[in-house]
Amino acid sequence: MKLQIIACAVAIATGGLFFNHTMNEAIAATEPASTSSLIRPSQEQALVSRQLATLVDRQHYLNMRLDAETSNRILSMYLDSLDPDHTLFLASEVEQYKKQYGSTFGAALKAGDLAGPYAIHEQYRNRLKAFYQYMLMELKTPQNLNQPDVYLETDREKAPYFNTEAELHAQWKKTLVSQLINLTIIKEEENAKQKALKADPSLANGQDLTASEDLTPAQTLTKRYTRQLERISRVKSDDVLDKTLNAMLATYDPHSNYFPPVDAMELNRQTTLQLEGIGVAIRPDRGNEDYTKIESIVDGGPASKSGQIKSGDRIIGVAQNGEKMVDVIGWPSSEIVGLIRGKRGTKVTIKLLGAGASMNQARAVTLTRDVIQEEDAGVKSRVVDITRDGKKHRFGVLEIPSFYLNYRARRAGNDYRSVAEDTNNALKSLAAQNIDGVIIDLRNNPGGSLEEVAKMLGQVIKEGPVVQIRDGNGNVNVFNDTDAGAQTYAGPLAVLINLASASASEIFSAAIQDYDRGIVIGSTTTGKGTAQVQLDNLAYGQATLTQRKFYRITGGSTQNKGVIPDIKLVDIYDEEFGERKAKNALKWDTIPTAPFKREGDVKSYIPQLAEASKQRVALDPQFNYLATRMAIAKESKDQKKVVLDIDQRKAELVALEQRTLAAENKRRGLTGQKPFQNWESYQASLDGLAESRSKIKANLRPALPEEETFVTEAANILLDYSQSNKKMVQKH
Repeated sequence: MKLQIIACAVAIATGGLFFNHTMNEAIAATEPASTSSLIRPSQEQALVSRQLATLVDRQHYLNMRLDAETSNRILSMYLDSLDPDHTLFLASEVEQYKKQYGSTFGAALKAGDLAGPYAIHEQYRNRLKAFYQYMLMELKTPQNLNQPDVYLETDREKAPYFNTEAELHAQWKKTLVSQLINLTIIKEEENAKQKALKADPSLANGQDLTASEDLTPAQTLTKRYTRQLERISRVKSDDVLDKTLNAMLATYDPHSNYFPPVDAMELNRQTTLQLEGIGVAIRPDRGNEDYTKIESIVDGGPASKSGQIKSGDRIIGVAQNGEKMVDVIGWPSSEIVGLIRGKRGTKVTIKLLGAGASMNQARAVTLTRDVIQEEDAGVKSRVVDITRDGKKHRFGVLEIPSFYLNYRARRAGNDYRSVAEDTNNALKSLAAQNIDGVIIDLRNNPGGSLEEVAKMLGQVIKEGPVVQIRDGNGNVNVFNDTDAGAQTYAGPLAVLINLASASASEIFSAAIQDYDRGIVIGSTTTGKGTAQVQLDNLAYGQATLTQRKFYRITGGSTQNKGVIPDIKLVDIYDEEFGERKAKNALKWDTIPTAPFKREGDVKSYIPQLAEASKQRVALDPQFNYLATRMAIAKESKDQKKVVLDIDQRKAELVALEQRTLAAENKRRGLTGQKPFQNWESYQASLDGLAESRSKIKANLRPALPEEETFVTEAANILLDYSQSNKKMVQKH
């Protein structure tokens, strides 16, 4: 997992929007075929291999040598990254790879010799090509979708490799049948949804919900496999290098990562809240997945200033300055983004096709890339009201998306944004509004700058240590609040966390808990208690390397275990997400406590606060909805195989849909909304809601009810605490 860049994508419940059935199954299987175009590493790529292998051998936190044992583990990790379901390579081939490369894999990387991984990847591409050709051939004949006693394994991560090509073919055949079943059901449900929209246009929420292409399941797969075949020809040396070096780093821990040049730009964007590009947001066209359209345009960016680009335009070609135009029809949006982004001051030409325009009406627009500040991505401040016993109580809410800091701008002496400065200003603004307490929302916050964590903690505590940091040699440094006792806000405080709160978020919430400064509410955090150094001076691309480990001021690590909230609420995430399920995650341990002085007595109130919260949550329609959805999702996830019988599959799906619809309608009934008549109406309404919300700027987009209920409950807990605390003070 690259620095939590994809972190929040695994939520299974942040609103009904994310509960649509996803029935597409991953395919990782091929058969040997004719050799693809040979890819060879460049001198720069060989050099970065030497650099990283040397660094991981000598400077990683684990002090684990790059010896024969480690080399074999790296090779296994590499093979798993190419073939995670073990439906690609044969068992005999894997054994041959281990004999040929296993014990020397690490030494070769250290010498800049990429011949082994590049040869394996060549075989992988050949097999992948043959697989798609095999599937395309099979699609020419009808497939039996009624096999009640035949099953497809869906969890093969730990399954043995197949021994023969016949066994592989049998697995591929099952995969094809399963996909045809899925697509048949999806098409039937899509048709039913379109019928529901025609019967009741209000379900679309005023949006144009264009139906997908009218293709049969076999035609859809044919188109998909043909597109994947073409994509194989676009595999670059960077792709092979990415897989190779990340297999090496992932053998040490999940947060040491290599980023090829294009991905390095994304890493910089995440930590600085800026990118270099043209200022557009893109996504696949709903009506035709071969096209990528411009969803929105950033005010003040090059695209906006040009006046030549409109929302809804489809991108059909991209050309770098002075280079040939690349046809990007059929390309994934992520690859198109990689072509469009680039260094400030460079030019890029995009070929656009307006909505409904014919191909001969395409136009080319040349733009100069510039720095795009993501203003919407910073700290968001607001006030929520709670009415109790006829009296209104006001609570400030600070939504912190990450602990961002633009290091480069600061180093250059330019103006820069930082989360601590933005938070400090927000706290002052909230305090001026006569609030009863502050809720710091760290849900889905992937972390960021340790320096910013310390500054932010200094704004809400008086003084003292905030975190302990241990290096691979056992040396411990204590990171302190350095603002000489200054405190921006001293009132009642709560911190909201969930499983997607990681790294710096965990340091902050742990310190609040240890100082007894506030109440930590939500669900247990990720457990990423390691620190990485960013290597941005490599010969090619960038990397992160784990060199230190975080410990609470009380001595326990945040690594693996995470931060356990004082008051637990519904966990909306898949339990597989997080450090505790990650491969090669570092272990939890302890070191001595750092001297500090508690600043409150929150813990003594927790039992009664938790009981009051439990009673409220039991009656809350949103929490009940989420709990039901979680139970349904868990049942589906626990299934390790699917039957290859369309009638049985439909019956199973309908049962899940009816339970989901019942949960939704129960919620709607309790909140005064009209229930949906059927599943199709529900899905059409979700599509309309998702489409309308996507057109609202992130900082203006209202929270969904099932998201906001966490904030409301946190405010109620804070109110309970304030009232209990006042009563206790009065007694004394």
